[in-house]
Amino acid sequence: MKFIDEYRNAEAAQAVASAIASITTRPWTIMEICGGQTHTIVKYGIESLLPKEISLVHGPGCPVCVTPIGMIDKAIAVASMADVIFTSFGDMLRVPGSEKDLLTVKAEGGTVRIVYSPLDAVTIAQKNPDKQVVFFAVGFETTAPANAMAVFQAKRLGIKNFSILCSHVLVPPAIEAILSSPQNLVQGFLAAGHVCTVMGYEEYIPLTDTYRVPIVVTGFEPVDILQGIYMTIKQLEEGRYEVENQYARAVRREGNIPAKQLLAEIFETTDRTWRGIGEIPSSGYKLREPYTEYDAENKYRVSSERLWHHGVSRHIEHQESNLCIAGLVLQGLKKPHECSAFRTECTPERPLGAPMVSSEGACAAYYQYQPFFQE
Repeated sequence: MKFIDEYRNAEAAQAVASAIASITTRPWTIMEICGGQTHTIVKYGIESLLPKEISLVHGPGCPVCVTPIGMIDKAIAVASMADVIFTSFGDMLRVPGSEKDLLTVKAEGGTVRIVYSPLDAVTIAQKNPDKQVVFFAVGFETTAPANAMAVFQAKRLGIKNFSILCSHVLVPPAIEAILSSPQNLVQGFLAAGHVCTVMGYEEYIPLTDTYRVPIVVTGFEPVDILQGIYMTIKQLEEGRYEVENQYARAVRREGNIPAKQLLAEIFETTDRTWRGIGEIPSSGYKLREPYTEYDAENKYRVSSERLWHHGVSRHIEHQESNLCIAGLVLQGLKKPHECSAFRTECTPERPLGAPMVSSEGACAAYYQYQPFFQE
């Protein structure tokens, strides 16, 4: 199939790898932002094709993985209510909170449903007027337009029993947080192509100017990744620091303008806590004032420590595993197999941290493709 087979072609991949080797004269460290790109790198053994001077590190490119434990605990508290139908994409159900996950809430009798679109949750609210329907709105800018549309449609249709628990996070502020850290080792970035399909890449230009790092918008197939690495290394070797677009077949500089207009109508930016990283200013979305009736945190008065519902207050306890080094993995400071719990105390069946749960998590990628990965 065009745009798939040609970007998985072994000869094309070898040709790009040879081109990378021919221009590399010194060590460079590159971070890919997207979890889908991480899986491609590990699955296809991309690092084995590169010169030893090039080091690839994995960033906070999985929105499930960076959803803070406090937000997971809020979701569990809301989902446990008798009058709530809690809806979510499937990959959130097994992300561990302080004591349990959403799948456990479902097993204990809570009404937790997997949906494939937030608009499905709106339909569920229409069909169940005696219940409150909450959708867990998690994701980068990629999924935000669909969640914005769900809120827009609910308001347009006058649906009062629908709300979202919003935990959207934004990529450019995360890149800036990494670059501004005194521990930062990253010299160039592969930006997530699907995020840029929505948002374009103009937001990255100030980052390249300020921090003097190249950022290359990159797709998800093996040849995409190798081309993105080639473009990044070429800039570094030439002393250039620009935003370039490898994923031109899908991404335009300005992005998807109607989608961005909808986002601006429904959401505004807010400070957001990233699991394993901490709070990053203006790195998330929250609902604008005209739409706050659809904000589950407002509706259920969920704070970071307590939940109020029908006048009853309940304490929420947050506790991370002492063994999990997910924060270091998400910042590109450690790789999954460097964790003492990897493959022992932490497995997909019994995960300690979100990067082992999510289908896009770096730990899950290393676990799944371990036979093809040499430690």
